[in-house]
Amino acid sequence: MFKLAFKKFKTKSISPNLAEVINVDTIEDKKDERLESDNQNVERLDISNARTIQTFPGIKPLCDWRAYKLKNHPGIIIIRDPFTERGRRYWIARCLRDYPRTPNIVNLNERLFDDSIRSDWWKQLGQCNDSKEFQRIKTAMRWTTFGYHHNWDTKIYEDQMQSPFPEDLTSMCQLFAFALGYDDFKPEAAIVNYYPVGTTLSGHTDHSEPNKSAPLFSFSFGQTAIFLIGGRTLDEEPSAIFLRCGDVMIMSEESRLCYHAVPRIIKTEKSWSSLLTNEGFDNADIALNLLDLDLLKKVGDPQFWQPFSNYIDDSRININVRQVLNKGDIKLD
Repeated sequence: MFKLAFKKFKTKSISPNLAEVINVDTIEDKKDERLESDNQNVERLDISNARTIQTFPGIKPLCDWRAYKLKNHPGIIIIRDPFTERGRRYWIARCLRDYPRTPNIVNLNERLFDDSIRSDWWKQLGQCNDSKEFQRIKTAMRWTTFGYHHNWDTKIYEDQMQSPFPEDLTSMCQLFAFALGYDDFKPEAAIVNYYPVGTTLSGHTDHSEPNKSAPLFSFSFGQTAIFLIGGRTLDEEPSAIFLRCGDVMIMSEESRLCYHAVPRIIKTEKSWSSLLTNEGFDNADIALNLLDLDLLKKVGDPQFWQPFSNYIDDSRININVRQVLNKGDIKLD
């Protein structure tokens, strides 16, 4: 059932029936009978009693968050775009400019791309004047990892395969974790996936971490993904849901080890090119010290922002963060 659903949404010869895809923006619209199935499968999550969290640059106040849970997939939580526009821009820029740099690992094959490209992909892309070479580099870049690196051959994490985990991403993840009651969550491994329109991610489960009870945090930026979440086996029929720019998804409890996939990227978002207002971030609290303040300011400059805007005009970026170690462990076995 899962593979059939993946094939249906992936097929390029015909447009998929998007009416089957859950859209959390319509959940509270009771006037349209076509939305009845969404209202049956999705429920607004009351976070009014959530933990008080500190002001964090680029993230809206907790009272403005809209959170939802999937009734037939326990443990799936979607927070609908809790980021400000400056916040979205900041994380997009970090994912493109900074996170793919050495010593982090990228997927680019050393036989096809030289060290200068693999060590600083975004810089080399910006200096590329050949349109064919530009497209070759852009479409080839699919992921970067940091923190504990997953060994794709052995399917395990190893102590000797690590790079520093960014402080800004740690702080941001722990803010969401604390608000939802995951006090002990510790970000230890991350993969940033890059999805040009037309690319996919096949069905899989995330089961390599020794700690399989801690939630996974997923942050979406750029164009819209159709995300499939199924069950513990491929025989179970999955649900399809839109993940849009700025959405945060948490996979916890039963869903933590379920099959999931991205069969399609849909171009729905317009690039941002306006001059941003201050948003008051100069007066933010100590959390500001954990972000790249220079970048936080620069993303409001249309000229600086334009290359990033051009990239996400036809691409999606996804940051997936997880805890590797069990509580109390100081290293992998």
